[in-house]
Amino acid sequence: MSSFLGSSIGKKLIMSLSGLFLVLFVLVHLILNSFLMFDSTGELFNAGAHFMSLPIIRFGLQPVLAAGFLIHIIYSIILTLQNQKARPQKYATQNLSESSTWSSRNMFVLGGLVLVFIAMHLLHFFIPIQIHGNVHDDYQLVKELFTNGSTGLIYSGLYVVGAILLGLHLAHGFWSSFQSIGFSNTIWRARLEKLGYIYAIFIGAGFTTIPLYLHFFA
Repeated sequence: MSSFLGSSIGKKLIMSLSGLFLVLFVLVHLILNSFLMFDSTGELFNAGAHFMSLPIIRFGLQPVLAAGFLIHIIYSIILTLQNQKARPQKYATQNLSESSTWSSRNMFVLGGLVLVFIAMHLLHFFIPIQIHGNVHDDYQLVKELFTNGSTGLIYSGLYVVGAILLGLHLAHGFWSSFQSIGFSNTIWRARLEKLGYIYAIFIGAGFTTIPLYLHFFA
């Protein structure tokens, strides 16, 4: 078993399973964040934030989620380095755009940029709310970040860019994760690609809408 997990196929399997786990988390996270737009009193979002602070979530689910992120990042780095080592010479004369999408050719770069977006998100929200625990109104914290004049506009712009990058990363990562676990053939690959694009657009548009709504309409 250990030899399989140490193989290239095993590493791809681990990265794909962790990726699918994160795909599900992103959807749940978007649903919770959408409460920011549906309740101007902030009570609904605060209730969701309070739920995420419960001990069973904080000490049970959150460590699992953190492990999922770390595993996905570590194995993506390992596989990228292995692929570069196996193909040290770039295919300068080959037109890769004819056989692959831009996002598939730049998954590692997109992943790195998404990681920067996640770090910014943790710094602004997760640490003050979940770690320090010194925020009494979570809704007001988020609202002030995006509505505070020119600073709020900058933050809104950064989060929009992050949401777009996340969508581009998911556009390829969604269906390729299913392919790596063996759930793909000629018919299903086309279906999964379309479903992946729909999911990526939904997630990207969702996370884009929230900061823009808070800045211009809240």
